Amino acid sequence: MATGDSFTSLHYHFRLGISTISTIVKDTCKVLWEELHEEFIPTPNRDKWLEIEKKFNEVCQFPHCIGAVDGKHIRIIKPPGTGSEFFNYKKYFSIVLMAIADAQYRFVAVDVGAYGRTNDSMVLKNSFMGRRVYNHDFDFPPPQPLPGTDGPPMPYVLVGDEAFKMSGNLIKPYSSRGLDASQRIFNYRLTRARRMVECTFGILVSKWRVFTKPIQLKIETVDEVVKCGVVLHNFLRSKEPLLIDQILEDSEMRSITSFGPRSSIAVAAMRDQFAAYFSSPAGRLAWQEHYI
Repeated sequence: MATGDSFTSLHYHFRLGISTISTIVKDTCKVLWEELHEEFIPTPNRDKWLEIEKKFNEVCQFPHCIGAVDGKHIRIIKPPGTGSEFFNYKKYFSIVLMAIADAQYRFVAVDVGAYGRTNDSMVLKNSFMGRRVYNHDFDFPPPQPLPGTDGPPMPYVLVGDEAFKMSGNLIKPYSSRGLDASQRIFNYRLTRARRMVECTFGILVSKWRVFTKPIQLKIETVDEVVKCGVVLHNFLRSKEPLLIDQILEDSEMRSITSFGPRSSIAVAAMRDQFAAYFSSPAGRLAWQEHYI
């Protein structure tokens, strides 16, 4: 996990047979996930979502945000007999790690193992995690007015990029064309929150070097390695939490270039209310106009 060395290299280093190493790696990763995930990636309840929302508001100034969602392609060697199932748009073979992250660079929920050729929207939609999001079955807190307002009640939402389909609990940026000032501000505010999941993936890869090169394992073993990396990531974040100043620095606004098409009119109206709030006296930030 730490070095990404091949089994052949480990064979010479530890003087163990390759088949023995293969069994040790798979069994150890499986046990680590089974023993640790209930403590370090538990299924969030309503109180946990509210705790996550509080931190997003503190770090990213995005109230009612309960997580950032995105997918990460884990590079693999082409499994025999799989054709192009794992060949992704980036022109290499992969499986997808779909994840929701909080504002402290920790994984809240994950789905591992989707074919690399599947786009992020379909991966989320077809995963157990995604079905819980779209079916409103994740014990999200009930809608409440945004801070400093008397209403209307607004849902608690996940933030994602242009690849995802919006729903009552998942929003994405506006299209890049013909935006007014409030819509551009909304895009920036959302991007600050969404970057938390991208930074989480970056920390995962930098810590566990096995993810920096194609993984030369059977596909079922790759899934166990990824889940092991995710749960160990959260374990380390709990033991070595990042300072709030470091998180604030990492979440500074960055330039946005383009976004995909809008979603349905009904859900887009909810996004419009968030955009209006961010430009109102109650939700405005003094510095936000400098970034649009």
